[in-house]
Amino acid sequence: MPNPSSLPVRVILASQSPRRRELLTLVGITHDVLPADIDETVWPGEEPVPHCERLARSKAETLAAQHPEAVVIGSDTIVVVDGDILGKPGSRDEAIAMLTRLAGRAHVVHTAVAVAHQGEVRSGVESVGVTFRELSPELIAAYVDTGEPMDKAGAYGIQGYGATIVERVDGDYFAVMGLPLGRLVGLIRGLGYRYAFGPVTAA
Repeated sequence: MPNPSSLPVRVILASQSPRRRELLTLVGITHDVLPADIDETVWPGEEPVPHCERLARSKAETLAAQHPEAVVIGSDTIVVVDGDILGKPGSRDEAIAMLTRLAGRAHVVHTAVAVAHQGEVRSGVESVGVTFRELSPELIAAYVDTGEPMDKAGAYGIQGYGATIVERVDGDYFAVMGLPLGRLVGLIRGLGYRYAFGPVTAA
């Protein structure tokens, strides 16, 4: 008979992001995908980091209440420049405006991750500095026309074509992709579960 503590625990990713799913698969965490439907509106006066962490916790808590047997992972990523949160662009023109604003300078990517199970929630935020290369209007337009920026915060994806417009990353690269793996594993262990380079199991 197998040791019950060695049996995998059900893990749910409360996000439809293919990047987050790829990252969990990369480190061997088997999981189901069940996106959480929550209101992501920024509250009046809410600062970027608390906003980001609140959304990650809300996603995790929402699914954990529906699936009490599972360990639920919620995450949220925002791009901040000059104190302003840049979400997903709503149009081609908005994507061009965002990239024009980011070109040739630094901004900050905040990615919050939360892990919830049976009423307990642990969370944290990774903040990463990202610097863009100088970008001509023609290059920005060509990048937007690939379609890649349209479903991404700040109108770029570092794991795709956007890798070529980034000059440097100061911090957790995986957080910029959308899921800080090191912090995630720490939170899972903090809830009393075990990650040993594969599926999550009971400790």
